[in-house]
Amino acid sequence: MSLSVRIIPCLDVSGGRVVKGVNFENLRDAGDPVDLARLYYAQGADEVTFLDVSATVDGRDTMYDVVARTADEVFIPLTVGGGVRTADDVARLLASGADKVSVNSAAVARPDLLDDISARFGAQVLVLSLDVKRSDRTASGFIVTSHGGRTETDIDAVDWTREAQERGVGELLVNSIDADGTKEGFDLELISLIAVNAHVPIIASGGAGNAQDFAPAVAAGADAVLAASIFHSGDVRIADVKADLTTHGYEVRAA
Repeated sequence: MSLSVRIIPCLDVSGGRVVKGVNFENLRDAGDPVDLARLYYAQGADEVTFLDVSATVDGRDTMYDVVARTADEVFIPLTVGGGVRTADDVARLLASGADKVSVNSAAVARPDLLDDISARFGAQVLVLSLDVKRSDRTASGFIVTSHGGRTETDIDAVDWTREAQERGVGELLVNSIDADGTKEGFDLELISLIAVNAHVPIIASGGAGNAQDFAPAVAAGADAVLAASIFHSGDVRIADVKADLTTHGYEVRAA
């Protein structure tokens, strides 16, 4: 695990606005992405993640603008994903101000995209985002989905993380579809299973409901914890999460 646990607000962006739902469905407006990123930066976020959940051509163009405006005002690492299909897409996002780029559906369809991005930009730029759900169709009990969780594959989640690491990814963003938006806590079984097979940092995502949910995710093997709705609603502040992690003996950067 890295020296300090990172707290990462996630902003799902569609048409230039932040949206949030439950189990990846019933999306509702949650605010302006640049305003929210600025707020989280002021609150002590260690990084910010933007995911373009519509990823249409128009949405992608909007996203470049959102990234550029955010990078002008927020001086912590910025990860951007959604609709990334080529190494040239990565180049344009980096030029717009992103520090890292996450890839999901395109890598599922064409795994050598991971090799291309890692070889061109380095592992430190490349995050594999996995939208994972429970399934009795795989040996691990977890299956990879694509297209925002709407399409099930036949890929075992653990096998995919192993292959992705061999292809040069620098981080694994593990999204639990089953826990997403439920506020019932992170999927600790999923996190620990991925952690056993990982030699790169793991970002746990999906299910945070209060400040006390984060420490168990770290104990399960996460190097960073990502959340959306609890931060957007104002129910939990980043400082609350860092304070609770500190009480459990984890090192965090000052909020």
